[in-house]
Amino acid sequence: MLGLGLVTACAPGSDNDKPASKPPAAVSTDVAKAGNVTLTVWDQEIQGGQRKQIDTLNARFQATYPNVKINRVARSFTDLQKTLRLALSGDNPPDVVQANQGYAAMGQVVKGGLLLPLDSYDQVYGWKKRYPKSLMDLNSVTPDGKSIGGGNLYGVSLNGEIVGIYYNKDKLAKVGLQPPKTWAEFEQALGTAKSKGELPLAFGNLEKLPAMQMYGIIQDQTAGKEAVRNLVFGKGGSWTDQPNVQAAQKLADWAKQGYLNKDANAIKWDDTPLNFAKGQGVFMVGGTWWAADLKDKLGDKVGFMLPPPAQAGGAPVTMGGESLPFSITAKSKHPDVAAAYINFITSPEAMDVSVETGNLPALAPPSKQPDGVVMKEIAAAWAELSKSDGITPYIDYATPNLADTFGGPLQRLIAGRATPQQALGDAQKDYAEFLKKK
Repeated sequence: MLGLGLVTACAPGSDNDKPASKPPAAVSTDVAKAGNVTLTVWDQEIQGGQRKQIDTLNARFQATYPNVKINRVARSFTDLQKTLRLALSGDNPPDVVQANQGYAAMGQVVKGGLLLPLDSYDQVYGWKKRYPKSLMDLNSVTPDGKSIGGGNLYGVSLNGEIVGIYYNKDKLAKVGLQPPKTWAEFEQALGTAKSKGELPLAFGNLEKLPAMQMYGIIQDQTAGKEAVRNLVFGKGGSWTDQPNVQAAQKLADWAKQGYLNKDANAIKWDDTPLNFAKGQGVFMVGGTWWAADLKDKLGDKVGFMLPPPAQAGGAPVTMGGESLPFSITAKSKHPDVAAAYINFITSPEAMDVSVETGNLPALAPPSKQPDGVVMKEIAAAWAELSKSDGITPYIDYATPNLADTFGGPLQRLIAGRATPQQALGDAQKDYAEFLKKK
């Protein structure tokens, strides 16, 4: 999931910067013999469906292992990422945390020796046999934190994620439109909605993150999936390449044309789906993590579609991947129990719970099927993207600071205070400096 830079907890060279522990020489899977254990877990599963999911799984784990008590600390995504490094380097860190993928989060805490590599536990629990390599790679980092997508495994994710387009079926019908089948039809629909007095796109960008997602789905269309992947993973390309500038120009045009909220930069990210559910906006760009709440509020009046391709019937492409992984902290006093917990909440049975609570499981559930139109549309979209290899990475993975060095300029771009060239120039400067240090 799209992330933020982390708060630096201590000065370079201090003892807390050094790895605190290594994986145990021998792994125990016998949770019952661990004695009475309190396992502290930090997560960001605060949305309705996500909260139901983790509450259910925690309750089942504690019922299975009565000797373990889960001390759950739930924080918003932004708060969790801002406080994570400080917490992990302290004297009393949690046992399990959700550390966002990418250089800005997982790369930094791995570099500081604050997470435990999970490879020895994988040999026992077989996560790499259950999950496709592409998903395991997202949670893998070299020990120096300099390369993502390889090295040691540092987390396991429960859910899949897609950034797509939600739409209000009643409002779409009111302006005389059907769900667009091509990118050109989508842009025409935005103009039609505006001309008929409707807000085309519900959008809140106080935290800078949503603009990066909005830009990202446009960039997928202008640059293509391979160019985006190469850029994010440092394998070629520049942020100032023409297709990337075109994407920024398109976002600026949408803001100027009134397709976005006038006060977008003052609206909280998590308020956007609430406003959309209240009738603000014909469309909304957002992740599948909002689906359960929207289904509860709008029922079958809400639809979900992938960003439509250039031509009808073409292969879709959009950013996504998997939810924040659950990781074991390097200072955990109960790493074996923590590993058993992670295995439990990412098991095949957990995938059934994911479906039951309105989420998108990372792996095919063994016995449950999605309920409701929007959840079925999301499941079909996930299957389609998987078949066509149409998922691109979140663009903030590219550097530890891109959420600020590009997110801030995108805010100014939307407000009409920066040009596309200026915004992309800032991103490229940060990107080039980071690549020099790798």
